[in-house]
Amino acid sequence: MRARDQLRLDTLRSALSGFTYKRSESGAELSDADELDVLRRLVKQRGDSVSEYEKAGRTDLADKERAEREILLAYLPPQRSEAEIREIVQSVLAELPPENRNAGAVMKVVMPQLKGVADGNLVRQVVSEELSA
Repeated sequence: MRARDQLRLDTLRSALSGFTYKRSESGAELSDADELDVLRRLVKQRGDSVSEYEKAGRTDLADKERAEREILLAYLPPQRSEAEIREIVQSVLAELPPENRNAGAVMKVVMPQLKGVADGNLVRQVVSEELSA
């Protein structure tokens, strides 16, 4: 507030609002995992908004959502890179028998390992690329 960074202030207030909503919804104090889930949901919402605003030609709103997303990402654990995800997917594919190598089976094994540290859409894309290769 003292820095007069209104965008950051509004973004952090929305995160606090998300925490309050989740706390009232569950009726109990939030664990660290619950707080991270709220932040991930807010980041995902911002990402979805960016794509929708770009489709509509509203670059001003898309830029604002992008900036908010970057602020929220600073409070999440670092995400895995595409190369790290690819290594995990390749190791899972090596362990699966050839008749069980489909996207659903691979995602079922990979997602618990990458929950919270990788974007699901990126994981899905890497799995489909590896299965087609």
